[in-house]
Amino acid sequence: MIRALYTAASGMSAQQSNLDTVANNLANSGTAGFRARKMQFEDMIYQNLVTPGAADSQQTMSAGLQIGLGTKSTSSEIIMTQGTLNQTGNPLDMAIQGAGFFQVSKPDGTIEYTRAGNFSRSNQGTIVTEDGDAVLPAITVPANATSVTISQYGVVTATIPGQTNPAQLGTIQLATFPNPAGLESVGSNLFRQTAASGNPITDAPGGTSGMGTLQQGYVENSNVDVVGEFVQMILAQRAYESNSKVVHVADNMYSEINNLVQQ
Repeated sequence: MIRALYTAASGMSAQQSNLDTVANNLANSGTAGFRARKMQFEDMIYQNLVTPGAADSQQTMSAGLQIGLGTKSTSSEIIMTQGTLNQTGNPLDMAIQGAGFFQVSKPDGTIEYTRAGNFSRSNQGTIVTEDGDAVLPAITVPANATSVTISQYGVVTATIPGQTNPAQLGTIQLATFPNPAGLESVGSNLFRQTAASGNPITDAPGGTSGMGTLQQGYVENSNVDVVGEFVQMILAQRAYESNSKVVHVADNMYSEINNLVQQ
């Protein structure tokens, strides 16, 4: 019964982590560029009362007697499916269709990555995120520009009064990773490179590196599947309740044993 209590407690702890992940996904279902996470589990060690393959006799082999000691959370994997696109009308907003991340320069010089393309222009004219971090490569939009155009391949041009042809301001570059699911979420719609993600590969949208293309005036919504998350929430709740029932039954059995001993 001690094993049962330990196993059930591990299951309750794992499902609590699962529920926390589901809750965070649902809370961010309206967050631009948010990437949902999925909790991964694995079974824990087994107690071998009889080792599989041991000899029952000279003629037979035992199938073994192993008692599992529960489960544990191993990772929360980032889901990289495409989110739907939402038209905003802001000419500096960009949505990525396909693979890739926007590159963002933090004040300390580090580079972080995002799928949220809700951008604006700083007081210096550079394209920045909602938090004021510069989008890389840095592109400055002249204050007297009457319109800005961003092609699906990331080329940024602006119409300047007095100039016959639109002025080319630069090209947006995207980054991708050998294992995007290994990125670290750091909040504010940003991801950080890790040893698990591998080094970034940068290229223009639609380039030979397999980058997605851009849609000007759109923002990518969260990729959270709300219906699927509710299903996961119900499954986590049922699993938690089942393990809680095991704890209750084991406690009742202990009580009965104690009563027998006292008698």
